[in-house]
Amino acid sequence: MPYNILIVDDSGSMRKVIKKILHISGFKMGECLEACNGREALEVLENNWVDLILSDIHMPEMDGFGLLRALREKDGWSDLPVVLITTESNEDRIREAMSLGARGYVRKPFRPEEIRAYLHQIMGDTDGYQVATGDEECDF
Repeated sequence: MPYNILIVDDSGSMRKVIKKILHISGFKMGECLEACNGREALEVLENNWVDLILSDIHMPEMDGFGLLRALREKDGWSDLPVVLITTESNEDRIREAMSLGARGYVRKPFRPEEIRAYLHQIMGDTDGYQVATGDEECDF
């Protein structure tokens, strides 16, 4: 089943890279939507069905933490899987994101096969894929 994905990152080039890596990885995508910050992501969610959010943490206007808080407060969005794709290395910040409802995180940079395996696990569609821990040093 293809998944509708929302990529949230303030860098347009990073959104394109993530989209390309998802395509290369073979992860089954339906519609791929984009937002440049958490506030814009909420607007996209108002008008579109999304199965999975891939979000950066560090963004202007509304960061990834603000997005996670807003999702938690809205009926129908509180169970929406959010995976952080970030350069954040502070473990306390990662734990905070997980406590706010993030399902996982992947550290940039990463390889296509790792993101595919990780997203299949998050979506409950493992099909024998290995799970990426996010701790490996990877190139994309």
